Amino acid sequence: MTEQSSYRRLREYRDTFDKPAPLAWPELSHGQLLMVLRPALHHQRVAHRVRVQLDAQLSGTGLVAMTETDVEDVALGILRIPDIVVIDEDMADAEAEAIDPRRSHLVVEIVSRSNPENDYEGKLRDYPAMGIPHYLIIDPRDGTALHYWGLAVQNGVPAYDNRQRYTFGETVTVGDWKIETADLPLYTQSTTR
Repeated sequence: MTEQSSYRRLREYRDTFDKPAPLAWPELSHGQLLMVLRPALHHQRVAHRVRVQLDAQLSGTGLVAMTETDVEDVALGILRIPDIVVIDEDMADAEAEAIDPRRSHLVVEIVSRSNPENDYEGKLRDYPAMGIPHYLIIDPRDGTALHYWGLAVQNGVPAYDNRQRYTFGETVTVGDWKIETADLPLYTQSTTR
């Protein structure tokens, strides 16, 4: 069985999957079906505040910020569901089942307390391979943000060539966009995911 046929079978299974209530839709990466818990309300509040800021800056540009939308590279066998993805507005109107990652401009992930390695390792491996030019990780656990950009190949593997670290209170700059982090809340002791 080829990688692509294996991916297609996983994709078909995912599309018919009846997920239990606490789980989000599965992602697919490197032949695996990745199950994660649905984001907590605190996580969603951070994502909402970031999206509101992006929406204000994207108005009239032909770009739009989408939330929890499939981003898929069939050739690589990867399907990810970023918290926020900025895409060409015409892609949002398309009949496609998923967003072509090479038509995206920015992906934002809010780190979940229960699964930080998904954003810091798995998605940091997959997003440059998928051709996503900017990847922003916002981490409410410690009040930091990391912006990765500059697609490159390092040791024969797609990667980002640049990285900028921010702390909450600083303004994150991604291309022409600015994200204020002063009002982004930290996770509390009771935040579990």
